[in-house]
Amino acid sequence: MASFASDLKAPNPQLVWDTLNGYQRTAALRTAIELELFTAIGGGATVVPELAKRCGASERGIRILCDYLTVIGLLTKVGGVYGLTPTSAVFLDQHSPAAMGSISRFLNSPKLMAGFANLTETVRKGTTQLSDGGCIAPEYDMWPTFAESMTPIMRAATVFIANEVASEGAEPPRRVLDIAAGHGLFGIEVAKVFPQAEIVAQDWPKVLDVAKKNATAAGVSDRYHLLPGDAFTVDFGGGYDLVLLMNFLHHFDASTCVKLLEKIRAALSPKGRVITLEFVPDEDRVSPPIPASFSMMMLGLTPAGDAYTASEHLEMAREAGFPEARLVAIPHSPQQLIISTKT
Repeated sequence: MASFASDLKAPNPQLVWDTLNGYQRTAALRTAIELELFTAIGGGATVVPELAKRCGASERGIRILCDYLTVIGLLTKVGGVYGLTPTSAVFLDQHSPAAMGSISRFLNSPKLMAGFANLTETVRKGTTQLSDGGCIAPEYDMWPTFAESMTPIMRAATVFIANEVASEGAEPPRRVLDIAAGHGLFGIEVAKVFPQAEIVAQDWPKVLDVAKKNATAAGVSDRYHLLPGDAFTVDFGGGYDLVLLMNFLHHFDASTCVKLLEKIRAALSPKGRVITLEFVPDEDRVSPPIPASFSMMMLGLTPAGDAYTASEHLEMAREAGFPEARLVAIPHSPQQLIISTKT
């Protein structure tokens, strides 16, 4: 299958064919995850009859699915024996600690995919065609699914961010606000690294149910407090040494982001910091591939969201009154931190 890195010097009809049929890649991977196919192969079922039995599927269906997954690079095949690739072994076998198959429940949910059912009209109008504002609708019912399913790809970033807070040399945070906390893992990791920190998690009530369960499992529930409501209207309170703003700004236009950053700055202690996690494309907006292509997701799912460049993030921080802001790359991640200090 062709990739984004296909040779652009020669006409390539395969790139057109593969892109028009790209929906089959999504469907095949989602099906394999739902059937626990990769886990079955990792557990020793490597030929069609065994896999069909283990997955509760037809032999014809399993054969065609496994061959297709081999073509796109997620399985190997020698004779009639299938095997896992390094990628599928680490990220798709449910027995792997890095398994991330659960994210398909959110990313490939019918509600999110509906945002691209009429992309032509979306492009014409420059805004999502989903009703009620798409995924920024009040108490959007997919956010609990997000909180439950997206944790596998967040764990490494949570550890890095908590360690970054510890390495900056500032006073250890005692009062921390986690805005749009979702699964809560960012605030929870800070609580684990800083035993004196009290965490206030803000989000919609049903999402906070997930975060509270995770805090209880992590043993920090006694220092984990809930603040239900809309981030733009709920009273944050004040005196926060640290505010976590993870994967949130990209849902909104720049002026809305500035207003939220102003509200956050007012809630910070004199030496407080806000740490933002975002997909940050290069200034050309076409590289690196994942951050650059994230704008398309925001086009389909939000009224005015975007993936902002480094200069745009620094400008938003400046407009909100932060005299200092800097970007920090996260190793082995398509995302970056923007760290802004109140004074």
